[in-house]
Amino acid sequence: MKGINLYHELSAGDADTFHVVVDLPKGSSNKFEYDEEGGYFKLDRVLHSQMFYPFDYGFIPQTHSDDGDAIDVCLLVTYPTFPGCVIKARTIGMIKTADEKGGDNKILAVPISKVDPRFDEIQSVNDLPKHIQQELLIHFKEIKKLEQTKYDKVVINGFDDVEAAKMEIHKAMEAYKSTQESFKAGKNS
Repeated sequence: MKGINLYHELSAGDADTFHVVVDLPKGSSNKFEYDEEGGYFKLDRVLHSQMFYPFDYGFIPQTHSDDGDAIDVCLLVTYPTFPGCVIKARTIGMIKTADEKGGDNKILAVPISKVDPRFDEIQSVNDLPKHIQQELLIHFKEIKKLEQTKYDKVVINGFDDVEAAKMEIHKAMEAYKSTQESFKAGKNS
Protein backbone atom coordinates (compact mmCIF):
# COMPACT_ATOMS: atom_id res chain seq x y z
CA MET A 1 0.00 0.00 0.00
CA LYS A 2 1.40 3.36 -1.03
CA GLY A 3 1.24 6.23 1.47
CA ILE A 4 0.35 9.79 0.66
CA ASN A 5 2.84 12.47 -0.25
CA LEU A 6 2.86 14.63 2.89
CA TYR A 7 3.86 17.73 0.91
CA HIS A 8 1.45 17.57 -2.02
CA GLU A 9 -1.51 15.59 -0.64
CA LEU A 10 -1.85 16.71 2.99
CA SER A 11 -3.90 19.87 3.39
CA ALA A 12 -2.04 22.86 4.79
CA GLY A 13 -5.04 24.13 6.73
CA ASP A 14 -5.08 27.91 6.86
CA ALA A 15 -2.97 30.72 8.26
CA ASP A 16 -4.71 30.46 11.66
CA THR A 17 -4.38 26.72 12.27
CA PHE A 18 -2.25 24.59 10.02
CA HIS A 19 -0.60 21.20 9.75
CA VAL A 20 3.09 20.86 10.53
CA VAL A 21 4.92 17.82 9.18
CA VAL A 22 7.87 17.14 11.47
CA ASP A 23 11.21 16.63 9.71
CA LEU A 24 13.29 16.32 12.84
CA PRO A 25 12.37 15.94 16.48
CA LYS A 26 13.40 18.13 19.37
CA GLY A 27 16.84 17.07 20.63
CA SER A 28 18.05 15.76 17.27
CA SER A 29 21.45 16.46 15.75
CA ASN A 30 20.47 14.66 12.54
CA LYS A 31 19.09 17.03 9.89
CA PHE A 32 16.33 15.00 8.26
CA GLU A 33 14.49 16.49 5.29
CA TYR A 34 11.37 15.42 3.48
CA ASP A 35 11.86 14.87 -0.25
CA GLU A 36 8.87 16.83 -1.54
CA GLU A 37 8.68 15.04 -4.88
CA GLY A 38 9.76 11.56 -3.79
CA GLY A 39 7.61 11.51 -0.66
CA TYR A 40 10.24 10.13 1.72
CA PHE A 41 12.50 11.32 4.53
CA LYS A 42 16.25 11.41 4.05
CA LEU A 43 19.23 12.29 6.21
CA ASP A 44 20.44 15.54 4.69
CA ARG A 45 23.39 15.85 7.06
CA VAL A 46 24.50 15.46 10.64
CA LEU A 47 24.98 18.85 12.29
CA HIS A 48 28.61 19.88 12.02
CA SER A 49 28.79 21.11 15.61
CA GLN A 50 27.74 19.74 18.97
CA MET A 51 24.28 21.25 18.84
CA PHE A 52 20.73 19.96 18.67
CA TYR A 53 17.34 21.34 17.72
CA PRO A 54 15.52 22.75 20.79
CA PHE A 55 12.13 22.27 19.07
CA ASP A 56 10.51 19.97 16.55
CA TYR A 57 11.38 21.32 13.10
CA GLY A 58 9.25 20.81 10.05
CA PHE A 59 7.16 22.38 7.32
CA ILE A 60 3.65 23.35 6.33
CA PRO A 61 2.48 21.18 3.41
CA GLN A 62 1.32 22.79 0.17
CA THR A 63 3.41 25.92 0.74
CA HIS A 64 6.26 27.41 -1.26
CA SER A 65 8.59 29.92 0.45
CA ASP A 66 11.23 32.29 -0.91
CA ASP A 67 14.00 29.65 -0.72
CA GLY A 68 12.08 27.31 -3.05
CA ASP A 69 11.04 24.81 -0.35
CA ALA A 70 8.00 24.47 1.87
CA ILE A 71 7.82 27.08 4.62
CA ASP A 72 9.86 26.09 7.70
CA VAL A 73 8.29 25.78 11.15
CA CYS A 74 9.92 25.74 14.58
CA LEU A 75 7.29 23.93 16.65
CA LEU A 76 7.66 24.28 20.39
CA VAL A 77 6.67 20.96 21.92
CA THR A 78 6.69 19.42 25.38
CA TYR A 79 8.15 16.12 24.19
CA PRO A 80 9.94 15.24 20.93
CA THR A 81 7.86 13.50 18.28
CA PHE A 82 9.24 11.76 15.16
CA PRO A 83 9.89 12.42 11.45
CA GLY A 84 6.56 12.32 9.63
CA CYS A 85 4.41 13.19 12.64
CA VAL A 86 1.63 15.59 11.63
CA ILE A 87 0.67 18.16 14.26
CA LYS A 88 -2.07 20.79 14.11
CA ALA A 89 -0.53 24.10 15.19
CA ARG A 90 -0.93 27.86 15.38
CA THR A 91 1.68 30.55 14.94
CA ILE A 92 3.10 32.76 17.68
CA GLY A 93 5.41 34.74 15.39
CA MET A 94 8.32 34.39 13.03
CA ILE A 95 12.11 34.50 13.03
CA LYS A 96 13.37 36.60 10.12
CA THR A 97 16.44 34.93 8.62
CA ALA A 98 18.36 34.68 5.39
CA ASP A 99 21.08 32.28 4.29
CA GLU A 100 23.12 31.39 1.20
CA LYS A 101 19.87 30.73 -0.72
CA GLY A 102 18.20 34.05 0.23
CA GLY A 103 15.21 34.74 2.51
CA ASP A 104 14.52 31.83 4.85
CA ASN A 105 12.00 32.97 7.48
CA LYS A 106 10.98 30.47 10.15
CA ILE A 107 7.42 30.31 11.48
CA LEU A 108 7.31 29.92 15.27
CA ALA A 109 4.38 27.77 16.31
CA VAL A 110 2.84 25.82 19.15
CA PRO A 111 0.44 22.88 19.07
CA ILE A 112 -3.25 23.77 19.27
CA SER A 113 -4.85 23.37 22.70
CA LYS A 114 -6.45 19.99 21.92
CA VAL A 115 -3.00 18.58 21.11
CA ASP A 116 -1.11 20.14 24.05
CA PRO A 117 -2.77 22.72 26.36
CA ARG A 118 0.58 23.63 27.96
CA PHE A 119 1.01 26.36 25.34
CA ASP A 120 -2.40 28.04 25.70
CA GLU A 121 -0.95 31.11 27.45
CA ILE A 122 1.64 31.62 24.73
CA GLN A 123 -0.06 33.80 22.14
CA SER A 124 3.01 35.56 20.74
CA VAL A 125 6.78 35.29 20.82
CA ASN A 126 6.70 38.05 23.47
CA ASP A 127 5.07 35.56 25.86
CA LEU A 128 8.22 33.41 25.76
CA PRO A 129 10.88 34.02 28.41
CA LYS A 130 13.62 36.36 27.12
CA HIS A 131 16.24 33.64 27.54
CA ILE A 132 14.30 31.27 25.26
CA GLN A 133 13.87 34.07 22.71
CA GLN A 134 17.65 34.54 22.63
CA GLU A 135 18.23 30.78 22.33
CA LEU A 136 15.96 30.68 19.28
CA LEU A 137 17.79 33.54 17.56
CA ILE A 138 21.25 32.22 18.34
CA HIS A 139 20.33 28.69 17.25
CA PHE A 140 19.97 29.54 13.56
CA LYS A 141 23.26 31.42 13.35
CA GLU A 142 25.41 29.11 15.44
CA ILE A 143 24.10 25.82 14.05
CA LYS A 144 26.13 26.49 10.90
CA LYS A 145 29.27 27.70 12.72
CA LEU A 146 31.44 24.87 11.35
CA GLU A 147 29.97 25.10 7.85
CA GLN A 148 32.17 28.00 6.79
CA THR A 149 30.68 28.41 3.30
CA LYS A 150 27.24 28.88 4.87
CA TYR A 151 27.98 30.52 8.23
CA ASP A 152 29.11 33.89 6.87
CA LYS A 153 25.92 34.17 4.81
CA VAL A 154 23.47 33.58 7.67
CA VAL A 155 21.65 36.73 8.75
CA ILE A 156 19.29 36.82 11.72
CA ASN A 157 16.95 39.82 11.73
CA GLY A 158 15.02 39.16 14.93
CA PHE A 159 11.36 38.33 15.41
CA ASP A 160 8.18 39.42 13.72
CA ASP A 161 4.66 39.23 15.12
CA VAL A 162 1.75 36.83 14.64
CA GLU A 163 0.13 38.89 11.87
CA ALA A 164 3.37 39.02 9.86
CA ALA A 165 3.75 35.26 10.30
CA LYS A 166 0.17 34.66 9.11
CA MET A 167 0.83 36.86 6.07
CA GLU A 168 3.99 34.83 5.35
CA ILE A 169 2.02 31.56 5.62
CA HIS A 170 -0.75 32.88 3.36
CA LYS A 171 1.82 34.10 0.81
CA ALA A 172 3.51 30.67 0.83
CA MET A 173 0.15 28.93 0.34
CA GLU A 174 -0.66 31.16 -2.63
CA ALA A 175 2.82 30.62 -4.11
CA TYR A 176 2.30 26.85 -3.93
CA LYS A 177 -1.09 27.13 -5.69
CA SER A 178 0.44 29.31 -8.39
CA THR A 179 3.35 26.90 -8.89
CA GLN A 180 0.97 23.94 -9.19
CA GLU A 181 -1.29 25.77 -11.65
CA SER A 182 1.73 26.68 -13.80
CA PHE A 183 2.94 23.07 -13.67
CA LYS A 184 -0.49 21.73 -14.72
CA ALA A 185 -0.81 24.32 -17.52
CA GLY A 186 2.65 23.39 -18.85
CA LYS A 187 1.84 19.69 -18.64
CA ASN A 188 -1.39 20.14 -20.60
CA SER A 189 0.22 22.22 -23.38
